[in-house]
Amino acid sequence: MRKPLRQARRLRAFTRTIAVATCVTVVAGCSSTTDQATPSVTSETSSSVTAESSAASSSAAPPPCGQAELAKLSLRQKLAQRLVVGVTGAADARQVVESEQIGGIFVGSWTDLTILTSGSAAKLSKEQKIPLMVTVDQEGGRVSRLKSIGIDLPSPRSMVAGGATAEQVRAQAKQAGEKMAEMGITVDFAPVVDVSSESDDEVIGDRSYSSDPEVVTEYAGAFAHGLQDAGIQPVYKHFPGHGSGSGDSHLGAVKTPPLSQLQKTDLVPYRTLLRDPGDAGVMVGHLIVPGLTAPDTPASISPRAIGMLRTGTKYDGPAFDGVIFSDDLSGMKAITDKYSIDQAVLQAFRAGSDIGLWLTTDQVPTVLNTLEKAVKDGKLNRNRIDASVVRILRAKGVVKC
Repeated sequence: MRKPLRQARRLRAFTRTIAVATCVTVVAGCSSTTDQATPSVTSETSSSVTAESSAASSSAAPPPCGQAELAKLSLRQKLAQRLVVGVTGAADARQVVESEQIGGIFVGSWTDLTILTSGSAAKLSKEQKIPLMVTVDQEGGRVSRLKSIGIDLPSPRSMVAGGATAEQVRAQAKQAGEKMAEMGITVDFAPVVDVSSESDDEVIGDRSYSSDPEVVTEYAGAFAHGLQDAGIQPVYKHFPGHGSGSGDSHLGAVKTPPLSQLQKTDLVPYRTLLRDPGDAGVMVGHLIVPGLTAPDTPASISPRAIGMLRTGTKYDGPAFDGVIFSDDLSGMKAITDKYSIDQAVLQAFRAGSDIGLWLTTDQVPTVLNTLEKAVKDGKLNRNRIDASVVRILRAKGVVKC
């Protein structure tokens, strides 16, 4: 009996030793770097933790803004949303919208205005899954595209010179905007916020409210708010400032004073107005700016210039996340002397513009082909394309985030 008893004792001692060793090994192997022991997890608690973690993750991280809308669009449709093109009339507009699903049309001085008075533009927009931007230049004075159909305003400079208050300018803009909205217009490429002392008939001239940046800020802001009161998206132009430029970008390259001077004058209105822009957009001009752009690169295709607008850096302005429009890319020699329309749009997009604007519909397929190839070749970033489309959808009221 003694031998079996000794064997049993040895077996119990050996078992305790193994148990202790196993425990030490487990604890040592699961210790964290903060020396906190990790509790054991059974398969049941593991499943529970995973389920709770997934639920928490889905509730805490909503999908990015516009993700559902982006998922419905092909690459070509996304790129097409970024094009606003001049049309000759209702038939021209319908053809290009139905064939290429572009994001907007531009009503210019050559456009048959029955596209507006007949309701054709409004009807065409409502028929689309994503409404159109129906755009126009309606500044007042010399640039009054809608004068012949009863929508007119004095020139910006004459408003100030005539003693109109900012409140009166806002009321006038609202009244004009309501008439535009009734005809289906959604975007007005106004007000001009260029600071200029040019004579009235020069390229900016009486299109500017004043040579005083504070006056420009007050009155341009009032005009923009009046348009917004009427449901029209205003577009401030021509960033970073055309008022002191060397000439007319319709006729060739235009050089402005150095950035250091623009910071004290032409950029003052943007510094103030873009702090609370509402849905306002900004149009970037074809302006070469010493100290900002390369010597042969207009701001409209300059990553430095558009980057300054986006971030607010270099001129102590606010960051701007609204829609950035190029100036016309097909009818202005500051661009066309160097670029075909498809290359001009590509350069504007690479620089950071959301929308490429030009005057005719015939090159839309070529432009889209070039842009698609640029994506394939890595020259256009898909994430930046999506970001631009979301800004456009937000401006159109399709997304609210």
